[in-house]
Amino acid sequence: MESGVYLIHKPSGWTSFDVVKFLGSQLFRRLGKRVKVGHAGTLDPLAEGLMVLASGPQTKTLHALMAEDKEYEALLCLGETTPSHDRETPVVAKKEVPPLSMGHIEKIVAGFIGEQLQIPPAYSALKIQGRRAYQLARQGEVLKLEPRQVVIYDLRVTHWEPPWLKLTVRCSKGTYIRSLARDIGEAAGTGAVLHHLLRTRSGRFFLRDAVQVEELKRYFERL
Repeated sequence: MESGVYLIHKPSGWTSFDVVKFLGSQLFRRLGKRVKVGHAGTLDPLAEGLMVLASGPQTKTLHALMAEDKEYEALLCLGETTPSHDRETPVVAKKEVPPLSMGHIEKIVAGFIGEQLQIPPAYSALKIQGRRAYQLARQGEVLKLEPRQVVIYDLRVTHWEPPWLKLTVRCSKGTYIRSLARDIGEAAGTGAVLHHLLRTRSGRFFLRDAVQVEELKRYFERL
């Protein structure tokens, strides 16, 4: 327990730090001492799905776990634009979505498969001169973030009913699905917002093997 790997289903509305804090508090209640806890990849507050956490000496494995590829299910709404590229911030622009065919939308999406330079969202946890980018963005500062090399290994359309677009994504570490949504919207000429994101896999770990927060809480209470 003091040294372990935990697969937790992060609920929407929780930050990644909330999940780390939750696990740390449960371990403290059981062990009576503070145990180091970390995770192998951040999820945005509105996103949900698999988070891989480690405690104690097992936190030394997190760097390797973080480097592994990840899979997501994403729901985009075309025709909308927000500063954060998701529902965290209000819609600032709307545009009519033309009746694009499935073939057309699949061609647009396929153009994002492979290595590419991706500009991170201004509303991200990246640090700029010691401060988080989202803190500066919320204060109204206009940020110019440098593009980063990412890889989209696989990207598929699973449903298209304008303006709603569902995708499955397999990508490298450091890929922002919100940025991918923004870029797909720009390529379509409509703008797009990420409405829902579910992480289904991180490296060799799958969401189907993860436990809900309440399940884990009840587990510790039974010990």
